[in-house]
Amino acid sequence: MAADRADGADRADVAGSAADSAGGSSAARARHPRGGGAAAGADPVKALMLRHRDLCERAVDPLEIAAGLEAHGVTDRTAARFRHRDVFSLAEEMYARAGRADGDGTPAGPPPAAGPTPARWAVRALLPGALSVLAVAALRWTTGEARPVVGLLGLLAVVAGVRAALGRGPLSSEGRSLPGPHDWRTPPGARAWAYLLVGYALLGDGLLHAGLTGGPDGLPDGGRYGDWPISLAPLLALALSCAPAAWSAHLFRTGVGRKLAGSRGLEEFAATARPLLLGVVAVHLAAVSGLAVLSAVALGEHSTPAATAALGALLLIARLLTVHGFTHAPGVVLRAVGWTEITTVCLVFAARLPGCGLLSQPVETVVSVGGAHAVPLIACGAGALVLLFHACRRLALASAHAPAAPRPPSDR
Repeated sequence: MAADRADGADRADVAGSAADSAGGSSAARARHPRGGGAAAGADPVKALMLRHRDLCERAVDPLEIAAGLEAHGVTDRTAARFRHRDVFSLAEEMYARAGRADGDGTPAGPPPAAGPTPARWAVRALLPGALSVLAVAALRWTTGEARPVVGLLGLLAVVAGVRAALGRGPLSSEGRSLPGPHDWRTPPGARAWAYLLVGYALLGDGLLHAGLTGGPDGLPDGGRYGDWPISLAPLLALALSCAPAAWSAHLFRTGVGRKLAGSRGLEEFAATARPLLLGVVAVHLAAVSGLAVLSAVALGEHSTPAATAALGALLLIARLLTVHGFTHAPGVVLRAVGWTEITTVCLVFAARLPGCGLLSQPVETVVSVGGAHAVPLIACGAGALVLLFHACRRLALASAHAPAAPRPPSDR
């Protein structure tokens, strides 16, 4: 089926170019009755350039044209019908033949905007971790009625730090907005579900355990954390992991840029981009696991690093897809994982109603085998695997890494 669609796209593009070429030839014969149309009719590349005129005029690099052609369905097989071995060589000819300010007077496209220097976004990436350390320290130093206020202020500060880290640098999607109705920024729904997943890591496991054992019995009362089951180690580890996540995204972006510049075909680029993505995710997974262990030891809490690492990997892959324009799948997966965790807790408390004891049986079975941490581990792990499979397909496209693609890629 995929091959049939690719053949259909190839034939449509070639047919469209032929039609444009024929139209251009007819117009040329009308202007020059004695000849001149044969050259236009025999130049399919010129017809293709007419079809993608805006792309050719604003492109500042042949790679941008190659990525744009791929986004429009042009493959290496299509390029062969234009007498080129691959899309990259076809893009190089189109770039060379396009008008430039130093050629026929046509103004060249605007230069790509310079991104923030690593020093700036590296400092921003450290903000969530630093603010979370201060918030945890302040929470442990306060007692009584001031504790909930300090906790709320610390949480707001960490959220502000996360927004600052995502606003600039390799984790930012603001620079990928396109003119028109399309918007590559993070959907508000996906951002809310991401915060909900982090909130579950803060108190979900403890609440689930308390629900299965007959609690919780009260609200914060001024004790160490009060009677409410709160685990600060996962939140601290995830906040500290913002810096490794930013560097992982930076390494992926620069590595893909080098692979794209050295590749001579779309399949060759995809074969080199996928291992790079898997390596970056593996490095981040190890970093989050280490930070989760250190945070649990420092705070004296019993925490499972695997669940925190699964959530960290899920959030990183979702962010990488969002940064490169694929916003639909991350929103769907984050929403599914969030509903799974919410439903799990609701089933435990719903089982306390008369005649509803069977509702909590599946949850009790999972918790009895793997503990309360098994629920977020399974949910986040499954979501991360689904997004990783999707990312291996979508982020292996050259059009996903264009500085300004002619249209945003779609993952529907």
